[in-house]
Amino acid sequence: QVQLEESGGGSVQAGGSLRLRCAGATYTTPWFCLGWFRQVPGGDRERVATLMQTGLGKYYADSVKDRFTISLDSTNNTLYLEMNGLKPEDTALYLCAAGPRQFGGDCYPGSDGPYDSWGRGTQVSVSS
Repeated sequence: QVQLEESGGGSVQAGGSLRLRCAGATYTTPWFCLGWFRQVPGGDRERVATLMQTGLGKYYADSVKDRFTISLDSTNNTLYLEMNGLKPEDTALYLCAAGPRQFGGDCYPGSDGPYDSWGRGTQVSVSS
C-alpha cells in the first residue's frame, strides 16, 4: 500500500471549476491503476475516473464525461482531476485510490482492482 493525500477541494457555484490533486500517486508493483472516486454520506462509493500508471487507458463515468479530466504527472507522482462545469450533484467527498493491475490488463470497471490504497479525501461542494 501507499500513502495518498488529496487536496484542492472547496465550495463553488454551479458552472465553476476545481482542480483536485493527489500526492503520492504511485504503487508498489510496476503495473497499477490510479483513480478518483467520490462518496456522499449514506451513499455508495462511485468511480469517477481511472487510468493506468502510463497515464493512458482513461475511463470516465458517464456523469462526468466531457466535464472532468484525469491526468498523471508520473515524474512527481501526482494525480490530478480537472473538474469543469460543476453541478450540485457533483457535491461529494473525492478520494484518490491506487491498486495493482495485471500485466496487459486495463483500469476499467470489472477488470481492475482491488484498490487497496486510499487517501482521506477532499470535500467538493457545489451550490446552485
